[in-house]
Amino acid sequence: MKKSLLILGIAFAMLSCKQNDQKAENIKTAYIDTSELLKDYVKFKDEDEKFKVKSEEMGRPLEAKFKAFKYEAQNFETNARAKGMQWAQQKGAELQQREQQLSVEQNALIQQLQEEGAQLRDSIIKDVRQYIKDYGKKEGYDYIYGTGDAASVLYAKDSYDLTKTLLEKLNKEYEASKGTATKEVVKK
Repeated sequence: MKKSLLILGIAFAMLSCKQNDQKAENIKTAYIDTSELLKDYVKFKDEDEKFKVKSEEMGRPLEAKFKAFKYEAQNFETNARAKGMQWAQQKGAELQQREQQLSVEQNALIQQLQEEGAQLRDSIIKDVRQYIKDYGKKEGYDYIYGTGDAASVLYAKDSYDLTKTLLEKLNKEYEASKGTATKEVVKK
């Protein structure tokens, strides 16, 4: 009786393992190097370039203020000797106050640019994630893993790498949408 239960248990265990192996073979899986995908995604590059231009434009007025301040500070040294100690103390306090105000403006601008840059990156990453999700559903994948900066895959065969395929599709769709947007602007 014990032998038959033992044999029955072993047979059941072997059948379970065989069924699990068959299920695992039917799973379609792949991975994407997310850092490479974002680095080579044309939309990300374009938006990053636009953001750099915007940052430079926003920084120009502050840069002009800093130049004017530097010029005034240089003149202060020259005039301090000629106009006396009382003038130098008063003007020095004014210059110090202006320098603090410029630092506050600079910090506010940096913070604003960092927030806008983070929002832009988050928006693009959200769109790419949704694209990957839709692609996975359409192509019948059970899992698509991400590697790169925040790696969740320690090893995978190269044949499971979808990075280049998705990058080509994303860039093609983005270029097509840019062409459509350009045509709409020309029509107006």
